[in-house]
Amino acid sequence: MDRIENISEALASATMDTTDKSDTVVAAESAPTTTAAPSDAPTAPSAAPTEKPKKQQKEAKEKKVAAKSKPQQGGGAAKKAGDSGDTKSITEPKSGDLSEWYQQVILKGDMIDFTDIPGCYIYQPASYRIWEFITEYFNDKIRAMGVKNCYFPLFISEANLQREKDHIEGFAAEVAWVTEGGKSKLEKRLAVRPTSETAMYSFYSKKIRSHRDLPLKLNQWNNVVRWEFKHAVPFLRTREFLWQEGHTAHLTEEEAGKEVLQILDYYAAIYEELLAVPVVKGVKTKNEQFPGAHYTTTIEGFIPAVGRGIQAATSHCLGQHFAKMFDITVEDPNQQIEAGGKRDKLHVWQNSWGFTTRSIGVMILIHGDDKGLVIPPRVAEIQVVIVPAGINAKTTEQERTQLYADIEKIRSTLVTAGVRVEADLREGYTPAFKWAEWELKGIPLRLEFGPKDSANGVVATARRDIDGKPGKGSLPLSELSTGVPALLETIQKEMFARADAEYAAHRRTVTEWKDFVPTLNDKNVLLVPHCLGGPCEDQIKADSTGHAEGQTVDARAPSMGAKSLCIPAEQPPAWKEGQLCVNPKCGEKAVKWVMFGRSY
Repeated sequence: MDRIENISEALASATMDTTDKSDTVVAAESAPTTTAAPSDAPTAPSAAPTEKPKKQQKEAKEKKVAAKSKPQQGGGAAKKAGDSGDTKSITEPKSGDLSEWYQQVILKGDMIDFTDIPGCYIYQPASYRIWEFITEYFNDKIRAMGVKNCYFPLFISEANLQREKDHIEGFAAEVAWVTEGGKSKLEKRLAVRPTSETAMYSFYSKKIRSHRDLPLKLNQWNNVVRWEFKHAVPFLRTREFLWQEGHTAHLTEEEAGKEVLQILDYYAAIYEELLAVPVVKGVKTKNEQFPGAHYTTTIEGFIPAVGRGIQAATSHCLGQHFAKMFDITVEDPNQQIEAGGKRDKLHVWQNSWGFTTRSIGVMILIHGDDKGLVIPPRVAEIQVVIVPAGINAKTTEQERTQLYADIEKIRSTLVTAGVRVEADLREGYTPAFKWAEWELKGIPLRLEFGPKDSANGVVATARRDIDGKPGKGSLPLSELSTGVPALLETIQKEMFARADAEYAAHRRTVTEWKDFVPTLNDKNVLLVPHCLGGPCEDQIKADSTGHAEGQTVDARAPSMGAKSLCIPAEQPPAWKEGQLCVNPKCGEKAVKWVMFGRSY
């Protein structure tokens, strides 16, 4: 069986990831752990699960998932939520087998579907709409900065890809190659784009002829392929994924540095303002930064269900490394010269930054619950669903027609108010069945409207993010155009506030090694005093694994140690004079608070 859609196995292996990654480079298994930086791009684990299910077990699992994901059939008697024929409900709690829960939520919630190519998925409208909201938001921001969108070819020549050895080394094992065109063998094989530095910078070398051509700011929205051979996880780790990659060139380091941080702020805003996901901004350590970069800035998320960090996005200052490799130079405009003299050549300063569809998976893992998806209103394809109530066998056709006409007025009022709304007037389904189905899909707000509501001049409300009676309420019909948008904004803000508080509660300060692994095992990320030494980082990772003497770690990831996630931009209060690095084998003085954790 060559399918890799066993998400349970895949997510389990993802939690055992000890490979260092980069936002635009995926580390090959043979690459040194110090050559690649973590990525928000889908990535591959370097350690396989300790036990692999047998082929028969995998096939049985796939059949089970396929059966669960079959669509509901209409007709016949009215379906009720909880009927034995209801294959749409989530049967695994989030607190149980998280990977099984995730698999059910994304399939039954119509976010994604499989193809016959392992690791390549169909983005259904609900998930692709989220990506469109991200695209629209980010385009507005970068266009105001003078960034222009463009498109470079999917294929890259082998000669061009190989020009920057350190760059290609990190993901060489995962490059997909085209060797035939039609019925003919290609004279020179072509790489399917894993990232576009080498494809774009030859163009930059030709395009930039003078300091007047700077800054050059280009971005492209595209797909890339990393031929992942480990277990794929939709959104989080796939062979093909969607992203934007910005590549800019500047005259000075100062200009480049300003842009790097501006982009990082925009990335954080996408997560926090659109997806209601809190992140920590910071800088990668030397061990974890992008190969060839001057420095790498990052935003780091957190998955409470497993207590693991997850890199959300990175923005790199590449320095002059690639400019020297691709001979991207201009004359120094500030140099004073005598008449007829020539100014010295300067290599430009470059940045690269990328944001991927991994963000959707992070959002699902943080907000989803036992009933399914919970979508923040700002990125929901449908923000509000209206469900008729109080219709029964005694309801006359005239009453039904009138009720539906009233619902259409409500829908029209909300559309005019800028709300994305749908009325569920399907026959043959009970209200409870409809409620459960819309809850599964994560629609932020449900409005229920029946004869009694009509008589009272109100509509009943049910928030998706708050279960049970606390999430219920009502709004006067006369206030719908303002009340519903206000309620959606309240939902958005409170979803973020809850997630932010949970993340904050799981960022624990540790100054002594004896507390490091126990606190880590309590599903936390740790802020520790650190010397910033690369070998010391490696030692911490090794000594916090399940193989370290006297250490007991999460049974689902026995080989995973803690890695440095970032040097937070907001540093905790200063430590006492003479504070040493948390690693007792180091003995050096601490330089910065560094956030360590187990990571996807």
